[in-house]
Amino acid sequence: MVTMKDIAAKACVSISTVSLVINHRDKGRVKPDIAATIWKVAEELGYHPNAMARSLRSGRTHTITFISDQVATTPYAGEIIHGAEDAARQLGYMMFIIDADDERDISGDIDRMLSWGVDGYIYAKFANRYISVPPTLDDMQVVVVNAEERTVIHPRIEPDEFSIGYDATTRLIHAGCRRIAYIGCDEPAIAQVGRFKGYRQALKDAGIPFDKRLTSRVSHGRPALEAVCKLLDDTHPDGVFAFNDARAVYVYDYAFQHGLTIGEDLSVIGVDNHEVICDTTVPTLTSVELPHYEMGFWGACKIISMIEGTDPIAQNRVTPSYNAASMPPLDTDGPARIHCAIVEKESIVGGPRTHDDSEPAQTAGSNANPSSSAPADGSRLTQRR
Repeated sequence: MVTMKDIAAKACVSISTVSLVINHRDKGRVKPDIAATIWKVAEELGYHPNAMARSLRSGRTHTITFISDQVATTPYAGEIIHGAEDAARQLGYMMFIIDADDERDISGDIDRMLSWGVDGYIYAKFANRYISVPPTLDDMQVVVVNAEERTVIHPRIEPDEFSIGYDATTRLIHAGCRRIAYIGCDEPAIAQVGRFKGYRQALKDAGIPFDKRLTSRVSHGRPALEAVCKLLDDTHPDGVFAFNDARAVYVYDYAFQHGLTIGEDLSVIGVDNHEVICDTTVPTLTSVELPHYEMGFWGACKIISMIEGTDPIAQNRVTPSYNAASMPPLDTDGPARIHCAIVEKESIVGGPRTHDDSEPAQTAGSNANPSSSAPADGSRLTQRR
């Protein structure tokens, strides 16, 4: 078994220096190049810290709990768990998962986590909606992911819903669309409010008057299809921004019935980048990809930063498996929001755009943190993850 003494001997430093580095207490006390050497030697020797001994010394268990409010049972939202688990594993934490929904009593599960001394909690929702964190966690370290509390108590991260609507609509405008319909959600969801505001702002910034007749809020099934067909029959739009990919399917159905070709006669963009829908429709559907993996990854990094009092991202201790959307800093004031990527496919007239095709436009009202590689219109374009 490799010990700190073995690392110290090979790195030519003291055992106390190795201890500071291995326990992440080296900031301002050990030179970065020495710390890097110690980590390199530890990796070469295959060093694994004694978790129980570390817990006794630090008073921490290096465990977090992920409370999944229907996240685990929603295919694409499950990437939130993937991202959180990825970050936790890299940072030496074990993650427990509690599967919850609006009707299941999870108080017993939380009591067990509290009795085991879990260091922190991530509360995540399958879709961006209002939630109530269990009051038994009021005095614990908690991060909220893909949701909002009506009374802000805990740090949270969510998609930048305004920019989703703004960027999707702007993409259609750049394709030459001037009569852009919005197929919304009939629920009073946070996402519906934000995306609709973004849609209206993009029209305003482009000098296109808002026409209420071009908007409809629908649910699912035949009533939704009939409402979408009526909207398209009555208004004849040249572009459609759908609240999500599932609602974009109704536009495809209408086009098929009326001999229209999506991507030639009519441009369509959705939200979710749901592969079952986007890759099986003909033509394939351009969509805004929700940053589920990134939100989970950020959430785990944030809760661990609260536990340890350090910033694992700034310290380069953790690396995401992939990054379609850039993540905001952990010390972001107020709610952290992620600016989402447009995944270009074939459903918009003119074909997929690249970065070189970008045209300038302003993402008004957005507090997103676009990376330097983003197009000038503030959106993010990618062919596929």
